[in-house]
Amino acid sequence: MLSPESLKNIRRLQIRTSRRVSEALAGQYRSAFRGRGMEFEEVRPYLIGDDVRSIDWNVSARVGDPHVKIFREERELTVILAVDLSASLAFGTQGKLKRELAAEIAGTLAFSATRSNDKVGLLLFTDRIERFVPPKKGARHVLRIARDLLAFEPTGRATDLPGALDELNRVQRRHAVICVLSDFDGIGWERPLALLKRRHDLIPIVVSDRAERALPNVGLAMLEDLETGERRVIDTGSRAVRAAYAARASERAAAIDRAFRRIRIEPVLVETGEDFLPPLLACFRKREGRHGSVPSRAHAGGGTR
Repeated sequence: MLSPESLKNIRRLQIRTSRRVSEALAGQYRSAFRGRGMEFEEVRPYLIGDDVRSIDWNVSARVGDPHVKIFREERELTVILAVDLSASLAFGTQGKLKRELAAEIAGTLAFSATRSNDKVGLLLFTDRIERFVPPKKGARHVLRIARDLLAFEPTGRATDLPGALDELNRVQRRHAVICVLSDFDGIGWERPLALLKRRHDLIPIVVSDRAERALPNVGLAMLEDLETGERRVIDTGSRAVRAAYAARASERAAAIDRAFRRIRIEPVLVETGEDFLPPLLACFRKREGRHGSVPSRAHAGGGTR
C-alpha cells in the first residue's frame, strides 16, 4: 500500500504534467508521433474547397453529383517508456534528482500518450529488469505508471543499459515509439540501441546534472560512486584536480555524442534545474518537420494509401 506522501507525489505529478500537456504538448505530441497510415472512412458530397483529387469518380457518376472520399488517420500508437533507476540517477545538485527529472518527463509523455488514446508501457531497469508494465490504454493505467515512476524501489544499484535495450527488443516485437531515459553512463549500449532503432521509433533522453561536468571549489570533499559505493577524498581547491575532473567529464560526453552520431540519432539533452519542455518540444518539432504535417482526423484525400 502506498504511503500518503507517495499518493501526494503522484497527484502532484499528475497535476503538473497534465497542465503542461494541456498548455504546450496537446497538438505537438500528435504532430510528432504519426499514425501508421490512412484508413478509408466514408464518401460524402463534394464541398467547395475540397481537393478535386479526392473525388470518387465512380460514385459521382452513379449518383450524378460529385462525391469525395474521406480518410482518417490510423492513429493508435504504442509508447514504451524505458527508465533507468540505477543509483547514478539518485544524484542532483539543483533542487531535483536526476531520477525525479526522468520521472517527470516520463509522466508527461505518458499523459500525452493517454490524451491521444495511445497505449503506454513502462520498463524500469538497473543492472536488471526491475519491472515491465505491458502497454495499455486508459487513465487508471497511466496512474499506475505514474505510481511506479515515483514510488518503485529498485533492487539493483548498478546499470545494465545494454541488457535493458536487449529486453525491449525481445518483448516489443511490433513497432512502437520507445523513449529511453538514462544518463547513458557506461559502455556497450551503442549496438543494442542501433538494433532497437531499426524496428522502432526511438527517442533517447539523456539526463544529467551540472555538477557532473565541473566541481565546485569547496576544499577537501569526499566523492562516492553511487553504484559501487567506492569513496575517495579529493581536494576541490586544487585547480589541477578540477581541470582533470572537467576533462574526464568532457571526454565522457564526447564519447556519448559520437555513439549517437554513429547511430544517426539525435538525443534529447535535459538537465536538473532546467526546464525540460523546450528541448522536448524542439525534438517534436524536428520530427514533425522530417515527417511533414499530419493529416487531420477527418481528411479528404486521394484514393491511395
